[in-house]
Amino acid sequence: MNESKIKSFCKINLFLKVFSKLENNYHKISTLVTFSNLHDVIYISKIKNSKDIIFFSGKYKKGINKKSNTITKLLKLFRENKLLQNHFFKINVKKNIPHGSGLGGGSSNAASLLNYLNFKLKLKLDKKKIKKIASKIGYDVPICLEKKNTFVNGHKNEILRIKKKFKFNLLIVYPNFICSTGKIYNKNKILSKKLHFNPIIKNDNQLIEFLKKENNDLESTTIKIYPKIGKIIKFIKSQKGCYFSRISGSGSASIGIFSNMKQAIRAQKRIKFKYPKYWCVVSKTI
Repeated sequence: MNESKIKSFCKINLFLKVFSKLENNYHKISTLVTFSNLHDVIYISKIKNSKDIIFFSGKYKKGINKKSNTITKLLKLFRENKLLQNHFFKINVKKNIPHGSGLGGGSSNAASLLNYLNFKLKLKLDKKKIKKIASKIGYDVPICLEKKNTFVNGHKNEILRIKKKFKFNLLIVYPNFICSTGKIYNKNKILSKKLHFNPIIKNDNQLIEFLKKENNDLESTTIKIYPKIGKIIKFIKSQKGCYFSRISGSGSASIGIFSNMKQAIRAQKRIKFKYPKYWCVVSKTI
């Protein structure tokens, strides 16, 4: 196997509703997920060693546990299921998506590699089997298996893929610190009772109007613990052309949806001037 290059795209939660806590300490949630063209890059080649060589490079390589991460967990599951048959790999994950930002970089890495190995090694795993393996790695990994707009229905435990593509102009701000997802969920007291969302979306304007009225149930708790995030969201909202701003996942990244890319770039320049140490990028949905 010559070295292959796999793109692993960034996940964005457009809204997130928390309904209840489950017995396994996870929570029943509903969320609408899209993907942006911001991506990590996975370089993989087969090696003759009897052990994998896995390392991380790029701006956001720090803070990742090299012995236990989504890539090592995936390979371990494959071997436990006797799917790799003595195949070992050299894997370099170039991290362009900030670790621990709520943008699903690690989940996307595992999902992208899972799909690649299934195809390249001709494992012929069906969607049900792939989803089962993905769910053992992390909650967001099954969502990231397809780079399609996705509605997660927490009430019915369904992942619904939406055929329509969104044409959103995104501004993403990461304040260079990691939010504790466990702490935020444990302290969160905001629980939604219901959600009226129709996954059959006619156009982007209809969706924007719906999203402007929605929110992320974790946001107020996140801001209480990490007040800087509240200031970022407020500043993004104040920018011309911004439809709405909120955290993705449990943070710490905040996103803004803009009416056009020109205004998103102008807002990016203002944020970089006000918060020069923060990571700030513009991107589009895919």
